[in-house]
Amino acid sequence: MISRIICAPYLIGLSLIGLTLIGLPCNAHAVSSISISIGQMEAPAGQARNVRLDVGLKGTQPSLGLKAQIKPAAEKTWTDAGFSCISLVNPQAGEWRCLGGNLTAARIKGPFSLTFNSKKVKGDQQFSADLVLTEASFSDEAGLHAGEKVSGIVHAQALKKRDAWQWQADVDWQKGEVFWQPFYFASGGHRLKADGQYSPQLLAVEHAELTLKDVGSLHMSTRLSLPDNGIQALKIGTDNVDLAALYPMVLKPLLEKTSLNNLEMAGQAKFRLEMQDGDAKSFQLDLKNADIEDKSGAFALYKVNASIPWSYDDAKAVSLAYQGGQLLHLPLGAANIAAELNRYALTAPEIKLPILGAALTVSDVSAVWAADKWHWHLRASLAPVSMEDFSHALGWPTMQGKVAATIPLVTYSAERLTTDGDIQFNIFDGSMTISKLAMQSPLGEAPRLTGNMKLTNLDLGALTRTYSFGAIEGKLDGYVNNLELVNWKPVNFDAALYSSPGKYRKKISQRAVENISSLGGAGAAAAVQRSVLRFFENFNYSKLGLNCRLRGDLCEMGGVESTPQGYVIVKGSGIPSITVLGYNRQVSWGELLDRIKRVTDGNTKPVIK
Repeated sequence: MISRIICAPYLIGLSLIGLTLIGLPCNAHAVSSISISIGQMEAPAGQARNVRLDVGLKGTQPSLGLKAQIKPAAEKTWTDAGFSCISLVNPQAGEWRCLGGNLTAARIKGPFSLTFNSKKVKGDQQFSADLVLTEASFSDEAGLHAGEKVSGIVHAQALKKRDAWQWQADVDWQKGEVFWQPFYFASGGHRLKADGQYSPQLLAVEHAELTLKDVGSLHMSTRLSLPDNGIQALKIGTDNVDLAALYPMVLKPLLEKTSLNNLEMAGQAKFRLEMQDGDAKSFQLDLKNADIEDKSGAFALYKVNASIPWSYDDAKAVSLAYQGGQLLHLPLGAANIAAELNRYALTAPEIKLPILGAALTVSDVSAVWAADKWHWHLRASLAPVSMEDFSHALGWPTMQGKVAATIPLVTYSAERLTTDGDIQFNIFDGSMTISKLAMQSPLGEAPRLTGNMKLTNLDLGALTRTYSFGAIEGKLDGYVNNLELVNWKPVNFDAALYSSPGKYRKKISQRAVENISSLGGAGAAAAVQRSVLRFFENFNYSKLGLNCRLRGDLCEMGGVESTPQGYVIVKGSGIPSITVLGYNRQVSWGELLDRIKRVTDGNTKPVIK
């Protein structure tokens, strides 16, 4: 805005200087300076007051100084601004040079030199300007825009043809850092070249090329209707750009409030977009040997090669292939994915994703973009996966057996994910059922998940061997109801684990007794005589169980029975008889997790009475 406000008095000053110098008589050397003062000026862009123009005429080259107080139209306060040329020369007709120039304002410091030309070309008026910035700096009060030690060259040229202008521009940003919310450019080396036409009705960019250092080039042409700023036509395309440099410079700032704001990328990408009368007509994205990895470990895809075309008028085939990757630390095998894009709808009859030597099969895939949001549904099934491989991938203790799953129709709409039916898992020779699963804003900063889980007839022997918990023989049931996770952290649930009903062998080892005791807190103890512990490694029990009612960070704990002192975790039966008591009714969720970790790490040192 400063440049627009100063522009008018600057041109007036140049005109006055020219007229004055031309009109000076031979003895004009007696005049050493000229000063012009203007009380107030107004323009659509803002106001200026206390304007003072000083022209120094000492020596062979005059100097120019302009000072004023300015107030842009959007501002409420006045600020001081200045424009000066140490040397203002007119080497030939129609040419002016401002040497040692400086533009100053409250948050602007802009050393520059400027050459301005005006001449006739075949009867048409042509103007050109060359501006050289030298370590300029600027900022705004809100801190959303700032530059430091910015140096570069700007060339502009305009030729008037009847009622229109033909123009060219070349901006060579050579060095300096700039923050322009949300983008940050740590150094220069970027360049923009453009040419086109301008009239009161139309702005046409015939050719434009933006080159970003270490990234690549973008080409563009467009036609804008100026009365309504409507896009009549737009074409944007890139050559192969480097994703490793593009992501931190351009993509990360745009994705800052999404789950894709912490990626590391490599490889190349090519992009093309065409619009007509304000609407998108076609699109093409190609990826070549791209690596995409989430730094937090949520997912990764390696050596991605993709062709993703789109057309408003015609259906297009989409292909995407990758050589490997991981999802939540589960390794993904090589895959080839094919789908069809038909305007705003995507369909795929079946997609097979190799995972842990098995396959996740996704079917009935359908997605549509409507009301500015994605809506989609799919079904899935997981072939039996080795639990040993599964637990190793997640960094868990080694599990035995296999896990398989059937996932019913999953629907995503209005940023909410729901399941139409129960998700079934076969695990530890028993089953796990997840019901009423729903997730709000799964790709947002704080996703919220709700649902219920039921465990039936899990083999306690296989489960306890997995975690070096000590041996427990028997069957285990359980549930987690009213589960609520916010940003993947539990804040609410009602959970219980307890021995399955029925007749089966029920044995518990001394080591398991010690570990279960530790879960009840520092005061937990096994109610059994020390002499018995010296002779028996295994004990009988009639039932066992532990439950937790979590609200916020506080877990209210219980067992299979209540006692005046606490609750029963393991109720003994037969000879030798053993009972494990818990005494801490309330414990923080973090502390309970620490206890479980100490148990599974084998560092528990319980007190046995």
